Amino acid sequence: MLFAIHALDKPGALPVRLANYDAHKAYLEGGDRLPVTIVMSGPLVSDDGATMIGSLFLVEAPGRAEAEAFNRADPFAAAGVWEKVTITGFFRRKG
Repeated sequence: MLFAIHALDKPGALPVRLANYDAHKAYLEGGDRLPVTIVMSGPLVSDDGATMIGSLFLVEAPGRAEAEAFNRADPFAAAGVWEKVTITGFFRRKG
C-alpha cells in the first residue's frame, strides 16, 4: 500500500535540520534495510522556493506500522526537527 508522509518542521528548526541532513540522506539510502520502499521524497519549501520547512515522502509499505516505523527511525525524527507528521494512505490514480 502507498502512504504519503507529510512532516512539517518546528519553527526555527532549520539549523537542526541542516546539522542532521547528511544522516537523514544516508538513512534514506538504506535500501533493503528500510521497512518501506521510497517511491518519492524531498523537502517541502516555503513560498520563496528555497527555505526547507518540512519533508514529503511517498512510500510503499505492507501496512501503516511499517510506514510509522520508517518515519520514527529517520534521524530528523530523532533530532526533533518535525513539529507535525501526518501519515495517510494514498491511492495512485495517475503518474
